[in-house]
Parts: sequence; structure tokens; C-alpha cells
Amino acid sequence: MTNIETITRQFSEFMWGYPVLILLIGGGLYFLIYSGMLPFRHIGHALRVLSGRYNDPNDPGEISHYQAVSTALASTIGMGNISGVAVAIAIGGPGAIFWMWVSAIVGAATQYFTCTLSVMYRWKDKDGNIHGGPMYFITDGLGKKWKPLAILFSLAGMIGVLPLFQVNQLTQAIREIIFPGKVLYSANGINLLTGAVIVIFSSLVIFGGVRRIGSVAGKIVPAMTLLYFLSAIIILIDKRDLVLPSLLLIFRDAFTGNAVLGGSLGQVIIIGVRRGTFSHEAGIGTSAMAHGAARTREPAREGLVAMIEPIVDTVIVCTLTALVVIVTGVWKDQSINGITMTNAAFESVLPGVGRYILMTCVFLFAFTTLFAYPYYGSKCFGYVFGESKRKYYNYIYLGMVLLACVVSIHSVINLVDGIFALMAIPTMTAGLLLSGKVMRETKRYFGLMKK
Repeated sequence: MTNIETITRQFSEFMWGYPVLILLIGGGLYFLIYSGMLPFRHIGHALRVLSGRYNDPNDPGEISHYQAVSTALASTIGMGNISGVAVAIAIGGPGAIFWMWVSAIVGAATQYFTCTLSVMYRWKDKDGNIHGGPMYFITDGLGKKWKPLAILFSLAGMIGVLPLFQVNQLTQAIREIIFPGKVLYSANGINLLTGAVIVIFSSLVIFGGVRRIGSVAGKIVPAMTLLYFLSAIIILIDKRDLVLPSLLLIFRDAFTGNAVLGGSLGQVIIIGVRRGTFSHEAGIGTSAMAHGAARTREPAREGLVAMIEPIVDTVIVCTLTALVVIVTGVWKDQSINGITMTNAAFESVLPGVGRYILMTCVFLFAFTTLFAYPYYGSKCFGYVFGESKRKYYNYIYLGMVLLACVVSIHSVINLVDGIFALMAIPTMTAGLLLSGKVMRETKRYFGLMKK
């Protein structure tokens, strides 16, 4: 296990050098400026699209705008928002949260470009199913000679969306929140039993395809987000005198590093961007696959609703977790990390009930991600090995649930971080090279809206 942790750490550190950092943040900033600050100017129109005003059941696609957003949010609003934020603060201090915000703001523009491309260059298989994503806009937008880049994305995608982090943290939550200090079975016994239950429940949704995933996500995502939002607000009201100082601490440490944890400014930036990207996934290419299945004839319209996701995921949900962890002071305890830290924060203000509220949120957040991820992985698998073989990925995915139960959190985070960085290279490269076509489509769309 120690060797695995060492290898995954070295892989993650190698992938998350300054080139990938510049590609994600610099590329996102380019999208933001090139589009004339489009996410800020057209947020109202994006919300109107999301409300269903422009829905047409005769448009090509498999799921509605709302279901596409819900599917994407099902994967992004997950354990990264609860335990991933705690990991960011534990490693990089409160200042890492500021850089998570930065990654989300530029990520909104990235989402617009990549998800617009996903609809512009989508493909219909022999059964009439619609497919979209980076692998398709790479080959159809840039040409067949770029196919190796599309294959690189697909191979990395099969690994990046495996349920490693979600299951790992869910089993840790069950072991430490539901059964704290109790030895009912061995630790691995509890983990494997949990994994078996997860496999059963996940199978009921996963094998139903994107329509069932979109339907389930559309019902669960709003409810789970509201529950977590209200719970966090109760804690922040109780600690209201510390909210403003905590926000000031985030801004101060963002540019100075954290003296307590010994982090340099460069380390804080990298940690914040890594955890932010892990949470909202802008530039990674996952949500582009969900939006590629949306029922629409207007690519720009799908890009508009997609850009809402990083704001909801990171600027709102992750910020709530960060403030809860900081105002309660648990972030200073370096003996705890991940879900354990967030649980300590909830319990400190809501003793006796906080752990169960958090456990409910953890369960919902983890499972919605588990429902969405195999759809992404199967699309990648189908692109490389043929659409007829997509279903086999689901079996691989469910099998990995049991492995995720027993590996360490450090190995999981490092592996997924490194793979996400690998996925970002083809996604962002193609997005930047095709940005001119997106802007032409944008001008055409808004010109049409004025008529």
C-alpha cells in the first residue's frame, strides 16, 4: 500500500505541474476574455433556458436541458464538495479556497466553450442514440489526424470516472460516522459489505442508461443540495461572528500561503486549482459528454446552461463546506482529514444529530456521482472499443467499487488528480483550437434571439 501511495503521488505531482495549471486557468481566462465575459452577461438567459422556456420535444437528443445539467451536477456535486474541500484546507490552508473560486469562475467560460462544441460535433449511432463529448469534437472539429488525442482522452476517461474517491469516502463515512469506536466487524469487512450494497443500488440506475440517470438525477440533485445548504447555513448562523473573519482569512492566505501548514504561495494555488477542478470538472471533459446528449438544435444554448454548473458546485456548495470547516476551527487539527474533518465540524455545532445530517448528504452526494460517472466511462469505452461493447464498462465500473472500499484516500486522490489532468490536455487543447468556431456559433445564436 505504501508503494502504491508513492507511485500515485509521484504521478499526480508530475501531471499537475505548471503547464496543466496554465492550460486550465490560462485557457479559461482566454475563454472568458475572448467571449466578452459571456458568463456574466448572459446568466439570465441561461437560467431561462434551464427553466425549459425553449424546450422542444422534437429537437434531437435524449434528455432535456435540465436533465443534462442535473446529470452533470450529479457527478460534480459529490464527495469533492464535502470531503474534497476539507482535503484542500488540510493540505493548503484556507487560502486554497480562493483559488478554487478562481478555477470555478474561469471554468464557467470553459464550460460554455467545451459544452457548445459537444453539441456542435455530436454523432448518432446506428440505433439513433446521440453521442457527444471531447472525443467527438476533437476528431470531427480538428480532423481525423487528431484522433490519437481523442483516444488519449477516452482511455484516461475510463479510469478518471471510476468510483474510487466517492466509494472510498462513503465507506469511511459509514465506518466513522455511523459506527464510531464500534468494532462490529473488521474495518475491511465493513468496507466490503458497504461496497456490496453500493453495487446493488447503483446497478438499478446505471443499467437504465442516460434517460434513467437523467431522470433520477433531476429529482435527487435539487433536494440534496437544498438539504446540505440549509444544514450548513444553520452552522454558520450559530458561528455568525466568525464568518467574516473566516472569509478574510481565505483572502489573506490565498496570497501569502499558510504559516501554520507551511505552504508556499505556489503550492496553495496548485492545491486550490486541483481541488476546484476535481470538484467542478470544468475543462476535464466529463460534463461535455452529458450535455452532448441534450435535446436541442442550438449548441450555444447548451453551453449557456452548462456554465452555471461551476458556480453552483464550487462558488456556492464548496464555499459552504469551507466556511463550516473554518468557523468551527477543526481545520487546525492535522490529525483529521477528508470526511472526518467535515463530520467534526458538523458535530461541534449540532452534537448528536450533525453526523446523521452529514451522513444523509454524503449518501446522496456519493450515489448521484456513482450514477453519472459510468455513463461517461461507457461513452469513452464505446469510442475506443465500439458502441456495441459499451455495456461491458458498467461491469468493470461496479467491480471497481469493491477495490475502492479498501485502498487509502491518498492513493485515490492522487490517482484521480493525475488522470483528470491527463483528460484536461486534449479537452482544453481542442477547445482552444476550435474557439473561433464557437464564437461564430455564439454570434449566430444571439443574432437569432434578437429577431
